[in-house]
Amino acid sequence: MALGTEKDSVSGYSESSKKKTRKGVFIPAFLVVGGGAILGIVNNELLTEIAMNGFTGSLKGLGWLYQIVSIVALLIVGIITFSKLGNVRLGGSDAKPKYPFASWFAMALTGGIATGVITYGVNEPIIYFGNIYGEMSQTGVEPGTSMAAIFAMGRSLYNWTFIPYAMYSLSGLVVAYMYFNRRQSLSVSGTLTPLFGNKVTKGMWPSIIDTLAVLAIALGLASSLGAGLALIGTGIETTYGIKQGPMVWLVLALIITGLFTISALKGLDKGIRKMAGFNANVFYILLVLLIVIGPTLYILQSTTAGFGYWLQNFWVWGLDSSIIGGEALVMWWTLYDWAIWIAYAPLMGIFLAIISYGRTIRQFMLVNWILPAVFSIFWFGVFGGTALHWQQNGTVDLVSTIKESGAVAGLWTFLANLPLAMIIIPMVMIALILSFATAADSMVRAIATLSTANIRFDEEPAKWKMLVWAVSIAIIAYVMVAFAGGVQGVDGVKYLAALGGSAVLLVFVLQVASAIKMFFIDKIEK
Repeated sequence: MALGTEKDSVSGYSESSKKKTRKGVFIPAFLVVGGGAILGIVNNELLTEIAMNGFTGSLKGLGWLYQIVSIVALLIVGIITFSKLGNVRLGGSDAKPKYPFASWFAMALTGGIATGVITYGVNEPIIYFGNIYGEMSQTGVEPGTSMAAIFAMGRSLYNWTFIPYAMYSLSGLVVAYMYFNRRQSLSVSGTLTPLFGNKVTKGMWPSIIDTLAVLAIALGLASSLGAGLALIGTGIETTYGIKQGPMVWLVLALIITGLFTISALKGLDKGIRKMAGFNANVFYILLVLLIVIGPTLYILQSTTAGFGYWLQNFWVWGLDSSIIGGEALVMWWTLYDWAIWIAYAPLMGIFLAIISYGRTIRQFMLVNWILPAVFSIFWFGVFGGTALHWQQNGTVDLVSTIKESGAVAGLWTFLANLPLAMIIIPMVMIALILSFATAADSMVRAIATLSTANIRFDEEPAKWKMLVWAVSIAIIAYVMVAFAGGVQGVDGVKYLAALGGSAVLLVFVLQVASAIKMFFIDKIEK
């Protein structure tokens, strides 16, 4: 039966119900996030120390669990996608999709990417290649060699393609299936009913579970914004000679926060959908330009060889918690990536579910797992491949640039050496601002949704809630990038991301277990 005919049975919502604030979620989560923002203003050194200790403790102690759950998520997603389960329609057999395919994919793609692929599409492969922070020290691969280039490409593809998007899509599928087909509430706690029954949606449990999810995404979002401020600030300094610092970062934070706040307040159709469509088009144009003007043959060769190298090392990379590869490579890159993806997953899942009504599970996985992963392969192949080629043939020394100016500095030197650089650089800056704003827009909406009782997937949460969360997150991001840059220039935001991931890791593990039970043990409801 289509969801639209069962409004009351889906989430207990009736038209006369007043959508009240879920105080058990909003208040504790806001006290932590808002308190963190205040602490950052009053004593940024203490905030940095707390975040750093949480970063090292969580990734060192739980790295093995991050690796296991990521591989399990990948396997589950693969089985679900290519089995008869993929034919199940979210919302029932009569449900009709609201968004056309192109708009749906644009929202899913840009809502999840944030600034990540732009930030590290050039920088990450070059950092590995040059062993800048000791990433290659325990790999047995000689830095600066052709083999190092293949390793760099393979490791980047491993960190940014099928495994992380499997985490997003699995969490989103669990939310969508439980809400649209099992008639549970639109919440993280509702996804755990296959394991614990309806008691997990009553009493204190939904407040605890959903509060952890809100905290995780708030910290992860602040991390992404901080990385974006550092990257754009570096670009402005490198390209236009305006020295970056607290004032530049403050102006950028105000611009970006204002943009995604206005978009969120406009709602899903008028805000996120339009911004996502424009943002995706900028991404596509940049890819086409780089393919045309870059070393096309080397891009194709290094991408395919790198992907093959990843497949060759699948189990070693997938289950190593830093003993084999070393902390510089595994903890500071892969586990950090897993932490931030897991931090985003539960609430990103709510956003992905909201926009996927009426689609089959296979279509859901195509748009949220396969196509974004393929996009990342192209992005890292084109940008990373071109950068590696230039580094090896002496066109530009990106390794020295990063050593001198920080982990995110290589991108702008790379872009400055492109034909049409004066056009491409502003385009990349626009893409950066839009990509973060789109992701933040969707996440702020999801946080506000989770903080609201009796809300349906097609309703907008209160504007004041979105505004409160947006401002608090922006303050923390600014403090961490301005006062906790560290050796890489973005150490503070990495600490923050790991805290978010560790806060929600257990919840994500339970979501994975819930998926196993509901899809492979329980009876499937079509």
